[in-house]
Amino acid sequence: MKIIEIKVMRGPNFWSINRKKLIVMKLDIEELEECPTNKIPGFEERIEKLMPTLFTHRCSEGVEGGLFIRIKEGTWMGHVIEHIALELQSLAGMECGYGRTRSTGTKGVYHVVFSYMEEAVGIYAAKAAVKIAEALINNEPYDVENDIREMRELRESVRFGPSTGSIVDEAIARDIPFIRINSESLVQLGYGKNQVRFRATMTDRTSSIAVDLASNKDETKRMLKDAAIPVAKGVCISNPDDLEDAVRNVGFPLVFKPLDGNHGKGASINVKTLEEAVAAFEHAKKYSRKIIIEKFITGFDFRILVINNRFIAAALREPAHVTGDGKSTIQQLIDKENLDPRRGYGHENVLTEISIDRETMEQLAKKEYTLDTVLKKHELCYLKGTANLSTGGTSTDITDIVHPHNIFICERISRVIGLDICGIDIMASNLSEPLETTGGVVLEVNAAPGFRMHLAPAKGLPRNVAAPVIDMLYPTGKSCRIPIIAITGTNGKTTTTRLIAHIVKNNGFKVGFTTSDGIYVGNSMLTKGDTTGPVSAEFILKDPTVEFAVLETARGGILRSGLGFGRCDVAVVTNIQEDHMGLSDINTLKDMANVKGVVAKSVKRDGYVVLNADNQYCVGISKMVDCHVAYFSLDENNKVIREHCKKGGIAAIYENGFITIKKGEWKFRVEKVTTIPLTFGGRVTFMIYNVLAATLASYVYGFTIEDIKVSLDTFIPSAAQTPGRMNIFDFKEYKVMIDFAHNADGFRGIKEFMATIESPYKIGIITGTGDRRDDDIRDMGRISAEMFDHIIIRQDKFLRGREADDIVRLLVEGIHEAKPDQSYEYIPKEIEALKHALSLAKPGCYICALSDVLDNAIDLVQSYLDKERGL
Repeated sequence: MKIIEIKVMRGPNFWSINRKKLIVMKLDIEELEECPTNKIPGFEERIEKLMPTLFTHRCSEGVEGGLFIRIKEGTWMGHVIEHIALELQSLAGMECGYGRTRSTGTKGVYHVVFSYMEEAVGIYAAKAAVKIAEALINNEPYDVENDIREMRELRESVRFGPSTGSIVDEAIARDIPFIRINSESLVQLGYGKNQVRFRATMTDRTSSIAVDLASNKDETKRMLKDAAIPVAKGVCISNPDDLEDAVRNVGFPLVFKPLDGNHGKGASINVKTLEEAVAAFEHAKKYSRKIIIEKFITGFDFRILVINNRFIAAALREPAHVTGDGKSTIQQLIDKENLDPRRGYGHENVLTEISIDRETMEQLAKKEYTLDTVLKKHELCYLKGTANLSTGGTSTDITDIVHPHNIFICERISRVIGLDICGIDIMASNLSEPLETTGGVVLEVNAAPGFRMHLAPAKGLPRNVAAPVIDMLYPTGKSCRIPIIAITGTNGKTTTTRLIAHIVKNNGFKVGFTTSDGIYVGNSMLTKGDTTGPVSAEFILKDPTVEFAVLETARGGILRSGLGFGRCDVAVVTNIQEDHMGLSDINTLKDMANVKGVVAKSVKRDGYVVLNADNQYCVGISKMVDCHVAYFSLDENNKVIREHCKKGGIAAIYENGFITIKKGEWKFRVEKVTTIPLTFGGRVTFMIYNVLAATLASYVYGFTIEDIKVSLDTFIPSAAQTPGRMNIFDFKEYKVMIDFAHNADGFRGIKEFMATIESPYKIGIITGTGDRRDDDIRDMGRISAEMFDHIIIRQDKFLRGREADDIVRLLVEGIHEAKPDQSYEYIPKEIEALKHALSLAKPGCYICALSDVLDNAIDLVQSYLDKERGL
């Protein structure tokens, strides 16, 4: 078997709109196409022995053991690999239940599709599943446990921590979109100007001054003391020469901790001798230049969580410990404790495995114990000096029994320090009585406190502490999204996108839009190139200045990794024509409609999909969607339009020379086509289609007809406004037009326009694209011969797996099929071809460069024009 490619879907995609996270592995099972599982001797027995948990996979049988039934009856290896990949993730602690295996149409080649939780783990599972299947086929041993271990470690290295993950999960539950900004814990919630950011449990509302204060434990203690909040007696030193005086002033027992430490790193507790004090000081110095020495307060370690100055949760924390049984050593007790299914690697479970480190050995040494010591029955032995969950500690929820006065103190502390999310550590005998009564003290105030102890305490009620974070970041009435209009189709996408963006901008929005020539915010191009994929969409949605997104969305990005947004307000499908056929296993126009339909299916339920009623494949998309539908057409008597409007639907039509909105049986004329600059006096049919699509999309979004009309009248086609879209340069004696037409349908649109041009000599510069089918390339040659008197073929770009001579040969074949005596010449380089065409220009000549490298062509022609004008 051979893995051809692995794609990772991260948004709504060709395979599923709702299941955004999918691995798509293109797999060639080679000779196994002729050998289903029931023809492989011993395969059934070996897979049941190696992975018995596959018994839970119901498969199409709908019952437990369903997969094994299919294997016994005979199924193909791609299907088995799908289930192995899912089960591997499940065994590694990531339940992923969705899978599909479909033929690509090529014999023996399949798309194996399955869900994942962590991208890197999903890719690993895909590759491992193939290896496991091959081992089973060849009756070779395989270590599945090693894969599971690797996947767990991989997951821990890439996944969100418990705190970050809980906030993201709560956002998802509230339909708030999120974008992971980096590989760590920096996350954006919401889009554009309505975004907020957080990292772990610090938000973009968190005061940097408050974080600095909380990080400086000495300064925190001083401020709390000045605010009459009980704190432990202590001093801060940096010089070891000051140690004895500090010890004498505070008095044993002591606590040593680094001034700006966290997670208990460098801390030592219950220090009782000067020798221990020296060791504790040196240990803390590893983490900070300054060391805090405090009176060790006996009692229990409590953590209070305050969010947005409100008490949210409280937990009793205990350091990692074991309890003696009178016969087991401490090492044996630790090993037994780590077998608790609630304990796991890193943050994977409620509790963390207990590790043995320097701190553990110090705690044991204080009691003159070693790992080989046998504890008495019921004897409690602490293994760590602090109660952090990350070192194996446990927590018990006590939220409901905290005394109101203690709640008042903690809420006040959050305001004194100024933290929006605040973890307060208290040492006291209990929190059900006021601290003044118990003699309890505040030990620390923590910025970015961990949530795990509250989300999943070892004992007591779990608390959804992420909810108040979202309440704070998105209070009632605050939107998390910005409007999105997405445009897809074969031709006309970029012009339609630019026209819609122009309409949006004229309505007072700061618009961000993506096109095949670049990313724009307002009037500024920020990135040049083909930016019609999910990464570019995300670029716009991450921009905090953008108020409205208009996103050109091409086929390639959808197939490569899905959409870059979860849903949109309006989707436009301009048309579906033969282009890019045969690529990525998209072989028919129906296939292509399914790809473009992903954008349509992403429209929110009360939004609109705008479809071309003159294109049967666009009309077919209406059956896929769960939203409102609006149609546009050049023919007001189009059957689809008539039936749609009879039912009260909305449409845009070209009637009696006008762009008209039809709502039910009522007509609202927007503007006369001949006065709309983009239509070139009404002579360019495909531009009228673009105007209809943009007008209708803007209208169903909510813009008024009056505002749309003004925008149509002020959108001037030019190299600046619509680069590469019928850019016409008027020389004194001839004209040059540059257009991005790059497929047969685009060429037909240019041909229709050229038929309206009176010129004694029409020169065309054409090129082909290597990844198109042979006859698609020939077709471009045929159409060129029908509209030009002389053709210059150039081919220096976009070979995509072919030789330039092969593409030229196909173009020439098409030219000669249409016009055997057609004059043509081949000049490989675009710039040289364009210069040659300009040298051939004579009075009345019309040069048409159908270019795929726009900037070079536009800049060259503009330089010639400037020279003619003496600029």
